[in-house]
Amino acid sequence: MSSETDETLESFGADVGGPGGPLTRFHEWVLIQGNRLAVAALLSAVIFALIVGLYELGVINFVNQNSVTRVASGMIAGTFSLVTLVVSVNQLILSQEFGAAGKARDRFEGVVSFREDVAEEAAVPATPAAPTRVLELIIEAIRGDAAELADMVADHDDEVRETVVRYTNSVKERADRVDDTLEQSEFGTFSAVSAAINYDEAWQLYVATHLRNDYDESLSPVAKEQLDELIGSLKLFSVAREQFKTTYLQRELTRFSQLTIYCGVPSILSAILVGLLYADFTGPSVSVAALPYVVSVLIVIVLSPLALLVSYILRTATVTRRTASVGPFIPQKDPDEGPFDVTAGEDR
Repeated sequence: MSSETDETLESFGADVGGPGGPLTRFHEWVLIQGNRLAVAALLSAVIFALIVGLYELGVINFVNQNSVTRVASGMIAGTFSLVTLVVSVNQLILSQEFGAAGKARDRFEGVVSFREDVAEEAAVPATPAAPTRVLELIIEAIRGDAAELADMVADHDDEVRETVVRYTNSVKERADRVDDTLEQSEFGTFSAVSAAINYDEAWQLYVATHLRNDYDESLSPVAKEQLDELIGSLKLFSVAREQFKTTYLQRELTRFSQLTIYCGVPSILSAILVGLLYADFTGPSVSVAALPYVVSVLIVIVLSPLALLVSYILRTATVTRRTASVGPFIPQKDPDEGPFDVTAGEDR
């Protein structure tokens, strides 16, 4: 295969959120890796600095009583709307938990069947209860299948051997990376979810399927059987990741609902307090020097539910977008690009 093909084999299998520069790491921290409360606090600090900075530059002021009270009224209405939105989100989550006995049995049987498949693939007596350990077992199975496949093509012709070995090396490298992250993670922390969503099993499944079909006549029967084993392990990981992601998103949105309710009451009280500061006919009840900073702090408290909304939606939307593909369907890839000419095998 050409050197151009060799490069695309690696570039198209690149994991999301891999190593990058400081700007890339900060971007990933804001979207994915960072604690959501820390991100919300950062957003609040930016809002405070922006308001104070505009005041110091003379762009805005806090002297006009009518303008400030109108802003306070709008903030109260906006906070009530946001709380209503959170209640709707909470109802949506709860609706997934309700179901008749038949539906509950189907869900249970599906989980049991999946756990049995994982136990059989990983050659263990029973699948562990911890989700992170389940992912570790599947990753170990993927890595083992890839290593065995590389050994089985050692006596094949150069083109087949080099292509398959390059693919299996890529699979093992990414499996090692995910395994290292999972070993340091606990369920409930986002690092475990991040490791799962960043593993590009959809692309690996596509390449494995293409190799299986394109080199059907060149691969030995045992190599084809081993490649099928690898494909099966990748499919198991895809199912496990979806289950893991769903559980995480339920926990994340529930936590967001709780925090928004906690912040909602102080937010409304702060908005009311902004209006009361200007209730006296003689002017604001706070000294003119301190007024801009007092009002800025109150505005930040009023906008704290919005900061929480932004921080949580950034992560949940990013997770959903990066895991939008189902199996080998990869919407982020150009249909005419890839490490292999997928139409080449049709004329054989």
